[in-house]
Amino acid sequence: MKEQFRLFWNCQSRLEGARFLALWVVTALDSGVRLLATVARTFLYRAAGLLSYFEHRIDNGKAEGINNKIKVLKRQAYGFRDQEYFKLRLYHLHKQECRLVG
Repeated sequence: MKEQFRLFWNCQSRLEGARFLALWVVTALDSGVRLLATVARTFLYRAAGLLSYFEHRIDNGKAEGINNKIKVLKRQAYGFRDQEYFKLRLYHLHKQECRLVG
């Protein structure tokens, strides 16, 4: 079912996406798998947000990547005494390269 849901993002219109989502939710609820039913109810609750993808065709992948970089910097910054230095490091996140330590 997880792999089947990936086809949702290939739908060509909001209407096609809504039909796919409705069918997927019904199938998931009828499957008898408790966790799958929970996911189906969540998708049903968030249907408007999921279907808005077909109007704008954007996702939040880049924002999630930036948030992850900030979390890593916060872990590395443990012990920074200067809040301004931390802000400066945040402004230059995009210029940093990954390095292996050790």
